[in-house]
Amino acid sequence: MERKNVIVSGGGGFIGSNLSHELVKRGYEVYVVDCFKAGNRAHVPKEAHLHEIDICDAKAIDTLFQTVGDIYGVFHLAALPRVQFSIENPIETSEANIMGTITLLTASVKAEARRFIYSASSSAYGDQEVMPLHEELPTNPKSPYGLQKYVGEMLAKLWNELYGLETVSLRYFNVYGPRLDPEGPYALVIGRFLKQRKEGKPLTITGDGTQTRDFTHVSDVVEANILALESDKVGHGEVINIGAGNNVSIKELASLIVGPVEYIKARLEPKHTRADNRKAKELLGWEPTMTLEEGIALLKQEFGIE
Repeated sequence: MERKNVIVSGGGGFIGSNLSHELVKRGYEVYVVDCFKAGNRAHVPKEAHLHEIDICDAKAIDTLFQTVGDIYGVFHLAALPRVQFSIENPIETSEANIMGTITLLTASVKAEARRFIYSASSSAYGDQEVMPLHEELPTNPKSPYGLQKYVGEMLAKLWNELYGLETVSLRYFNVYGPRLDPEGPYALVIGRFLKQRKEGKPLTITGDGTQTRDFTHVSDVVEANILALESDKVGHGEVINIGAGNNVSIKELASLIVGPVEYIKARLEPKHTRADNRKAKELLGWEPTMTLEEGIALLKQEFGIE
């Protein structure tokens, strides 16, 4: 194939690095933007062009986009993530997650980029009476992070309407897989459980463990991004769920990782999530391929857990 220029913001992060490696493998010319507040330099593919820039630095971002030129797609994954972190740091996360998105959208317009794929979040749904969660439901974010990611969707839609930039937003559900970060107080539950199991500690479950999540393997999320880049059915600010379409309780998840459990104080979070992924199938031709059981088994091997 002709080598097409693509920019990946947050290309040193968990999802961004997996996406960058797959894009390189498929023959794209990959430019990674990351300031490594959350990413890992070692996870950036050596074949990619790495630019250590904060996405809020509009001048540096503009310069890079103009230098790259002929941009086939921009994947915007850079963010300061985690619900709990945003509750404790609403100003810092708003600057990164809202202003950073505006910076990248605006640079994309100036550089006449072809398409902008925004990494949105199912946290925009908050608590809902309806399950599975479909894209026509009114949003109800329960945290600054959920609100910030929803604002990003609205910005992407508006930039399409105002400036003609092709945009699409992918609402991820709970993503897991290789290169997830198990460290720190804001680590996602699968990473935390694996680390605790490896260290011989009990698996800590918040609340009663009956809350459910739709865990989606990162390889399926990567495929959705590439399909969103290439599909001729999107580009007008669409919002599309990217989730496996199955939910399991945190207690069930702990039973897959195996080990003693310890229940700790509940925290502010939606009780249940499960994706209605029919729109992804219709517009992108996307279907999840990795079951949770298969994905957890692979991660246990990676962590050296029997």
